[in-house]
Amino acid sequence: MDDRAARLRQARLAAGFETAAAAAEAHGWNRNTYASNENGNAPYSWRRSRDYAAAFGVRPEWLYDAQGPATGLAAGGGGSAPIIGRVGADPGGEVLLAGGQAPPEFAPLPPGGTERAVALRVSGHSMRGLADDGALIYFEDQRTPPSPDMLGQVVVVELDTGEVLVKRLLRGASPGRYDLESVAGPTRRDAQLRWAAHITAIVPPWQARRILIQGG
Repeated sequence: MDDRAARLRQARLAAGFETAAAAAEAHGWNRNTYASNENGNAPYSWRRSRDYAAAFGVRPEWLYDAQGPATGLAAGGGGSAPIIGRVGADPGGEVLLAGGQAPPEFAPLPPGGTERAVALRVSGHSMRGLADDGALIYFEDQRTPPSPDMLGQVVVVELDTGEVLVKRLLRGASPGRYDLESVAGPTRRDAQLRWAAHITAIVPPWQARRILIQGG
């Protein structure tokens, strides 16, 4: 059993669930999936770690990567947000989500950030004027539909094609469709979105370098 799986088992037992099956049933999880996550056969994702952490009363950073204490606030008085990908390497504002075996990175929560806060690292200069190379862009990963107060704002969106982009949100030609204006690049017309999220903070490169936390 790897360390992440062992922490999950520890959290489940501390929360009063004697078996993995009991925890899965109580929280509506697939029994086989949860059992595989706990025995280490199927390592769980950051998104899944947040669900498990909320259910068992522990911090997701600790559960996922042993960052800080298991409960309460992390050192420095707050939690942390994972760096889930990079944006800005091309003019289209496409987000390249993190993957593979590279150690995860975290950054402190921004003011007002919640346990759903995540961040993107800006790579390159195509987002100059919004965020320079090396900056951090935070948003709340809530997966909710676009709201009227997002119109005219630069937001993070996921298209029905699965692409994740950072774009200025504009009305499309028909209800439920949106034009997506790039910081530098062509505008995408009449896109259909799965979700949109406000940008909650942008940290400049010099500060981002100081606050990044490298996972183990």
